[in-house]
Amino acid sequence: MNTNRSILASSTRRAAIAATITGCVNLFVPPSLAQDAMQPPTRPPAAAPTTRDSSGVEINAGTLGTLIIAAKTGDTIHVPAGVYREHIRIDKPLSLIAEGHVVIDGMASGDIVEICAPNVTFRGFIVRDTGIDLDKENAAIRVLADHAVIENNTLEDILFGIDLKQASDAIVRGNFIGGKDLDIARRGDGLRLWRSDRTLIEHNTIHDGRDAILWYSQNVTVRGNTSRRCRYGFHLMFSDNVVMENNELTHNSVGIYLMYSKGVTLRGNRLLSNRGPSGYGIGLKETDQFSITDNLIAANRAGVYLDGSPFTNLKPGDISHNTIACNDVGITFLPSVRGNIITANNFVDNIEQVCVSGRGELRGNDFAANDRGNFWTDYAGYDADADGIGDFAHESVTLFENLLDREPKLRLLLFSPAQQAIEFVGRAIPAIRPEPKFFDPAPLTAPVLNVTNSGPAPSRLSLAICGLGLVSVASLVYFSSRAFAVTTRRKGAVA
Repeated sequence: MNTNRSILASSTRRAAIAATITGCVNLFVPPSLAQDAMQPPTRPPAAAPTTRDSSGVEINAGTLGTLIIAAKTGDTIHVPAGVYREHIRIDKPLSLIAEGHVVIDGMASGDIVEICAPNVTFRGFIVRDTGIDLDKENAAIRVLADHAVIENNTLEDILFGIDLKQASDAIVRGNFIGGKDLDIARRGDGLRLWRSDRTLIEHNTIHDGRDAILWYSQNVTVRGNTSRRCRYGFHLMFSDNVVMENNELTHNSVGIYLMYSKGVTLRGNRLLSNRGPSGYGIGLKETDQFSITDNLIAANRAGVYLDGSPFTNLKPGDISHNTIACNDVGITFLPSVRGNIITANNFVDNIEQVCVSGRGELRGNDFAANDRGNFWTDYAGYDADADGIGDFAHESVTLFENLLDREPKLRLLLFSPAQQAIEFVGRAIPAIRPEPKFFDPAPLTAPVLNVTNSGPAPSRLSLAICGLGLVSVASLVYFSSRAFAVTTRRKGAVA
């Protein structure tokens, strides 16, 4: 018992001493450290989340992205030559200028360049190989802010080319845009504007894409562009006060198609060999207050196609000073079309000069203004007083054409003996001769000089000099041949 009591007393003394020492130590520990000692250990801070595009590709993760992140607002970044396999997003006002051969490769996925800040310039790059997802509309360059300048870039193997969405006051200039090698229905638009007003589109080349389309975009200028092997060279939807001038649209399904727009001006354009299923050089559907002047429209299925245009009677449709040549049909009207003035045009060797598509008569359109009509290569009249106006009106009363307008399948018989036989019957039996499709009261007996994509018209002096030069050359050839003939005869006589 005594032994146990002594052990218990000894343990009690040791505990008291330990408590005393611990209390003394705590007197010298700062309260904050004491609290930290009671907390669980903290984890290191998490890394910033990675930004990815709609296809899951990381954005601004490469060399160009690093430069963009490090730049300050308003900086100019000169990018050295090389191939950069990355996707970039420009989210501050900057200028990116390519120095030499600079390629941004999208590695066949997603969008490649996205501009989401105003006042950005993107110039001189080769942008290639987007994804092919039509649902996500993979684009080479997507612009989502105002006052962008997209200039002198080459876009290769891309689904959508330059896509402007609510990006007004932009300049798209000098770009070469080439689509992917896909069926035309699976391609994207080489150029697309969505609610992007006051945009300037000039000197671009678009090939092997789907459309170049303007949606709900006002006061746009489209100048000096080339489109080939696309579906629509240019397609306007609900876009007003647009000027399209000096563009060349060749080998597309349709050259220019205007739909539900007003105040559109087409001048000085060349629309050649657009022969897809529709095959219109220029098509208009419910378009109002338009002007089509000084264009060359040749070798299309239909030079001009009019459906419900003009849409109101606020202003007549102006179709003047165009050369409409060597098309299957010069102008196609739907019977309901009213209110156009067609004057001072050259209708040259179209298989069918004017077509009224469907049943009904063409009324309310004038083929002359101020006593001047159009030049028709099939006009059979004469000009006795040499005033440049035919002495008889020009009208189409061809039986075969009348039947062809109602039954387009008869086009199979063009230039065949069957066509000639039908025409002979129409001329021989006046009772079955159709009513004239149209009436030009003042046909011109000489072509109209139109200025189409060629600058100012030549002066009379320059034309006179050229004429004298040709006469001089012809005279020299004539007298040289005479001299040669005389010399040959003399040699023959001597022999």
